[in-house]
Amino acid sequence: MRINQDKVVACRTQWDWTQQQLADACGVSLRTIQRVERDGIGSKDTVQALCAVCQLAREELVQDENDHNTAPQVTVQRERTQRPTWLDALPLLVTLIVGMFIGVALTLFITQR
Repeated sequence: MRINQDKVVACRTQWDWTQQQLADACGVSLRTIQRVERDGIGSKDTVQALCAVCQLAREELVQDENDHNTAPQVTVQRERTQRPTWLDALPLLVTLIVGMFIGVALTLFITQR
């Protein structure tokens, strides 16, 4: 869910809290608050906790899903789900073939003694 990170930072600085103090007040982890402030992404539970602690309406904190700020998130998801090409597997394939040749050579060398 897209969260207005400026509102979260403003809330935290208004109370003169650290990220850890806000996390403790919301009952979430420090990493969750860091992710909200950095990426503007959080779960429904995180939004609910932030609204309660910061005394904000949900509409003030949650950004419109059709907002243009969601484009980078879509791009990141496409990159994560993109399948690797055969060029990504090429080093592994070369290593496998070289290893097979070394194994055969060592086997022949040992058996000829």
